[in-house]
Amino acid sequence: MTKILKDIRVIEMGTYITGPAAGMHLADLGADVVKVERPDGGDPFRAFKGGLYSPHFQTYNRNKRSIALDTGKSGDRAVFHDLIAGADVFIQNFRPGVADRLGAGADELQRINPRLVYCAITGFGQTGPARDRPAFDTVAQAASGYLRLLTPPTNPRVIGPAIADAVTGHYAALGIVAALLERSTTGKGRLLDISMLEAMCHFNLDSFTHYFSMGEVMGPLSRPMVSQSYTFPCSDGKWVAIHLSSPQKFWEGLTKSIGLEELRIDPRFEDRLDRIRHQQELIDIMAPIFAGRTRDEWCAILLENEVPHSPAYDSNEALEDPQARHLHIAVEAEHPTMGAFKTVRAPYSFDGQPDLDVLPPPTLDEHGDQIRAEVARRKAG
Repeated sequence: MTKILKDIRVIEMGTYITGPAAGMHLADLGADVVKVERPDGGDPFRAFKGGLYSPHFQTYNRNKRSIALDTGKSGDRAVFHDLIAGADVFIQNFRPGVADRLGAGADELQRINPRLVYCAITGFGQTGPARDRPAFDTVAQAASGYLRLLTPPTNPRVIGPAIADAVTGHYAALGIVAALLERSTTGKGRLLDISMLEAMCHFNLDSFTHYFSMGEVMGPLSRPMVSQSYTFPCSDGKWVAIHLSSPQKFWEGLTKSIGLEELRIDPRFEDRLDRIRHQQELIDIMAPIFAGRTRDEWCAILLENEVPHSPAYDSNEALEDPQARHLHIAVEAEHPTMGAFKTVRAPYSFDGQPDLDVLPPPTLDEHGDQIRAEVARRKAG
């Protein structure tokens, strides 16, 4: 596949998830992403499970090159600034003020390169009473109102993946691409500020819209009730997920699948609004029925009756599904020292061609000599 951003160079000074995720999205689109890391251990995510190549680090750092620089030292800072001089994008996700102390503040870097798109990712923004508060994924989920939509109402505990981190990285990449598009006309860079709080509030837009328009405070069951979504354990302990949405034909297909077509004339379930109000009663009726067959048996029945459904896969199953295999979602590569690397490819197919090529995440300073040589050639030329 054509590397859409092949002529774009990104310098990423990111740690953990938000900054590295933004860099990864650009790298997945073909950009040359140079990850600048501290020499004493690099990105802290490297060591999250021991060593310097944890699965946490691998997730967000494929398709990149690594150089170790201590910008507190004049020589390394000079190399870093030379990198900036030839770059299109810079990404950092430090607390406000930290980048300036590292010689990586927006004013300094855009003086070196006025065409630079500078992306600063923070937890709570560059200004305001919370600007200096430490923020990680759970904090941003909670501050944006999103955590309450995922947390069980009784015996609450944090569940699920680091969605605020990942979402913020995605929004950052989108903003960067927009700034690059504008630069193609103006010739000038931009300073893009994006906070996890703002990203997650926007991601949580449906919840706020319901509150603004109807005064409704949504909870974890609000959306599944309206969309008529269900998850049922089957006789083999595996789960099946169903999403009826609003078309009547899907409800009719479900009642046929479970052999209870008489539910269509039950006054509790006769129309969609009735089914929303009485969803728990529906669940109580259907749960023991679904417990009587295996997941594969139910999927075959639901497919025959055109009910929107899927096996609720674990990660060890999802990519083995025939459709996932057909789409080549899982891709592999070999790192020269770390061995086999397997990951999920970017979801884009341009002109019908997915990009199946992937570079394994780099070891610390793996490309240091190569990148320094490139800088030297650029200065000489």
